[in-house]
Amino acid sequence: MNFQNLSLVVQEEVARITLNRPDRLNSLDGNSMVELSRALDQVEASPDVRVLTLTGAGRAFCAGQDLADPAMQIGEERGPDIGAIVEQHFKPLVLRLQNLRVPTIAAVNGLAAGGGASLALACDLVVAARSAYFLQAFSRIGLTPDTGSTWFLTHKVGTARAIGLTYLAEKLSATKAAEWGLIWDVIDDDSFESSIAQLSAQVASLPTTALVRTRALVHAATGHTLEQQLAMEATFIREMGWRKDYREGLAAFNEKRAPKFTGE
Repeated sequence: MNFQNLSLVVQEEVARITLNRPDRLNSLDGNSMVELSRALDQVEASPDVRVLTLTGAGRAFCAGQDLADPAMQIGEERGPDIGAIVEQHFKPLVLRLQNLRVPTIAAVNGLAAGGGASLALACDLVVAARSAYFLQAFSRIGLTPDTGSTWFLTHKVGTARAIGLTYLAEKLSATKAAEWGLIWDVIDDDSFESSIAQLSAQVASLPTTALVRTRALVHAATGHTLEQQLAMEATFIREMGWRKDYREGLAAFNEKRAPKFTGE
């Protein structure tokens, strides 16, 4: 499938989606969000893909909703139904990323703002270039946060920082985002692409299903009692013990060699 607003490349078990509207800071209009959904469909349908990397072209990762989109314009009598845009496009995209059948990496190469920041934070591993930054700009245009912004920020950095970031709409540098625990790592710009390629290959070589089940465990932990979490862990590790990757992992351990996981 040909895309106008993004590219999808699959190479050596790594799928890479690059948002490609650099003149609009990779902001998303209706068409680009439909294309992103279709690209995720392709990733889901490809048995050869074992990790997805999401990034942006140019100097931004994603600036969120494109304010020039006709759906965002104010009519003669009332404003647009922005909630419908979130419900129809952003919400499903965030949930897709949170529940994709393969691990996900957000390679934040530049600005990640509003809903664009949430798309990044919905991924399993968020890695940012040192020059990148995050921005919750909703208050600047008289809006409340959306696309899971308040959920991600509160869970990852706490109430005080979530309030400060959303009220004041100040830039959060990649370095500080890593210090706060919002993202996994920050990488110098000149080695960013090579480091992302290395990380993607590393994740693709790991036991795919075990990683996805681990993601589910981590997400469930904040809402579970210890007893509930122990039960969920037992269920998942029972399943993993029946899979080929465990057989390979155990054999590699006994033979003192590196395992060759297949994701099965």
